[in-house]
Amino acid sequence: MEKLFQLSENKTTVKTEIIAGITTFLAMAYILGVNPAILGDAGMDTSSVFLATAIAAGVSSILMGIIANYPVALAAGMGVNALFSYTIVLQMGFSWMAALAAVFISGVFFLVISVTGIRQAIINAIPVQLKNAIGAGIGFFVAFVGMRNAGIIVSNSATAVGIGDVSDPTVLLAIFGLLVTIALVVKKVPAAVFVGMVITAVVGIILGMMGIAGMPSLPETIFTTNFHMQGLGAFAAGFGELFANPFGAFVVIFSLLFVDFFDTAGTLISIGNSIGLVNEKGELKNGERALVADAVGTVFGACLGTSTITSFVESTSGVGVGGRTGLTAVTTGVCFLLSIFISPIILSTVTNAVTAPALIVVGIMMAQQLAAINWDDMVVAASAFIIVIMMLLMYSISNGIACGFIVYTVGMLASGRGKDLSPIIWGLNIIFIIYFASPFFM
Repeated sequence: MEKLFQLSENKTTVKTEIIAGITTFLAMAYILGVNPAILGDAGMDTSSVFLATAIAAGVSSILMGIIANYPVALAAGMGVNALFSYTIVLQMGFSWMAALAAVFISGVFFLVISVTGIRQAIINAIPVQLKNAIGAGIGFFVAFVGMRNAGIIVSNSATAVGIGDVSDPTVLLAIFGLLVTIALVVKKVPAAVFVGMVITAVVGIILGMMGIAGMPSLPETIFTTNFHMQGLGAFAAGFGELFANPFGAFVVIFSLLFVDFFDTAGTLISIGNSIGLVNEKGELKNGERALVADAVGTVFGACLGTSTITSFVESTSGVGVGGRTGLTAVTTGVCFLLSIFISPIILSTVTNAVTAPALIVVGIMMAQQLAAINWDDMVVAASAFIIVIMMLLMYSISNGIACGFIVYTVGMLASGRGKDLSPIIWGLNIIFIIYFASPFFM
């Protein structure tokens, strides 16, 4: 363990890493229920998608831990799975096999640019101040996701968003869990976020036994062995259909690449900043290895029959309880593989009300990166503000990054510092503008 994960050097222990890995898994476990539902709308068999999601997440997370020694877990990305079903399949008319073919191609392309160092060079070109803004912005984004999932924040036709029904027992359970978790963190209780999730789940189960609806519950069945994979290798049958429309194929693949690239970049930057994986030059340590693991995950996931695999921002929950090495990711991966057999337990006990407090508290921790931003520099201040606010309002990490970069470029030109912009930054701006101008933009 010490030789593989360098635990002493990273000031952590096996126990801490395992707890962190379990915490990350619990924060991510919702994908096992959500991804099959979303891809099911594209006509895929939900049981097959569940199995593909669990295996792809498990293997990809283990690869990330072993290859890159990062405490970052991977799974089918939220947002990009909606892109897969509702835009590529239902809007553009491609079959789910053709959509899987596009995911496979995007993964291969990512693997090529990751191995050659192009992907790492792009991430390293992002100014340090913007890296801090991205990390903080993701913190706000994660907290918002948690509040929305728990029903604390809901849509409102008059004000866009509003407070949820605080008389709803599930909302009250989430609020209870949030207050408990904050108290545990303030008191510096070891693994406070994880302990908060356990307390919230136990209280919910007890309330459920008392007849209160919507609570976490004990499953009727613990194990399941009902497995089948309709999507295994199905991507191969979609190539002909995909490239029958060359322009459509380009737009589909480009959009998958764009969303995955900057979602992954944002996640790795935010976690790297928080645990010292970004050096004094603003470069990610072992970044190439992490990006290769991420790309392999997408290729592998497409072969199994699921949408794009990406680094999950919920990994910050494990970092929040002390995860510092790849052992955290390996633990999460093992949990995903075990979840194949114990899915009834996970789906019944790990509800949104249980995971929301963890996401919100982790968001608070990540938002502390705002302190490292030079707010006296208007160019930096405007760019950082736009990154954070657009991540929230557009409900997209990648879109927030794109908007912030465009503002940063305009600001640098207006301040007479255009010569300090690297060719990579200029190239990214062109890509961002093309993406936003595309009719495929969402």
